[in-house]
Amino acid sequence: MIHGFRGDHHGLELMAAALPGFRVLVPDLPGFGESAPFAAGRHDVPGYVRFLAGFAAATGLGPETLLLGHSFGSILAARLIAEAPRSFRALVLVNPISEPALQGPKAVASRLAQAYYTLAAKLPEPAGLGLLRHPAIVHAMSAMMAKTKDPALRRFIHDQHRRYFSAFAGRDVVLQAFQASISDDVGQVAARLSVPVLLVAGVKDDLGSVASQRRLAGLIPQARLEFIEEVGHLIHYEAPAAAAALVDRFARELPA
Repeated sequence: MIHGFRGDHHGLELMAAALPGFRVLVPDLPGFGESAPFAAGRHDVPGYVRFLAGFAAATGLGPETLLLGHSFGSILAARLIAEAPRSFRALVLVNPISEPALQGPKAVASRLAQAYYTLAAKLPEPAGLGLLRHPAIVHAMSAMMAKTKDPALRRFIHDQHRRYFSAFAGRDVVLQAFQASISDDVGQVAARLSVPVLLVAGVKDDLGSVASQRRLAGLIPQARLEFIEEVGHLIHYEAPAAAAALVDRFARELPA
């Protein structure tokens, strides 16, 4: 499982726990969580894909492995499959990035976010890190993404973001990874995905509309698209058991 932008392995723990019949590996991407940043090179899509290919080889993952990516992780997982289609059995994309961030209705919000990360990188380091990790900003991001009306679940989501959303190695890492997250989308390699693909999307996802998810599924040769109602971009927090059940069924129904 590959986590999204500014996340780490903690975000996918609930889904992993809901898949007891699977051996699940969730690495922290370099520069986030407990993983050190790259010693050389940018934290971009090619760099992360090389890291993931090396991780798969180092951990002995064979061609029967299912690869799962959430959000920005969906871009990386799709790229990895497109470049090495025989390395994995199938692909699962949870809240896939289904359309370009700098085009369409999300363009203004993406430009504002880009300005935020650029400013944080240009300020003196203490001020820049303070801006990136400011509790009010982190909470606002969390509140925008959470769609559940359950007070306890909302508190849990906000606590998760408070604990782990700022676990990055430095300002340059965050800016580079953000630029990577808005410069790519799954659609760019969709036609090259030659393995079975499950897309799990939230009906209320602000980063990928229902229409765009359907368009994306139509570009993938062997796609199955499943929607989860009343959920947005935080399926891994708001509906981990439902998503895990879809993954389990998808894995069981793969052709021999």
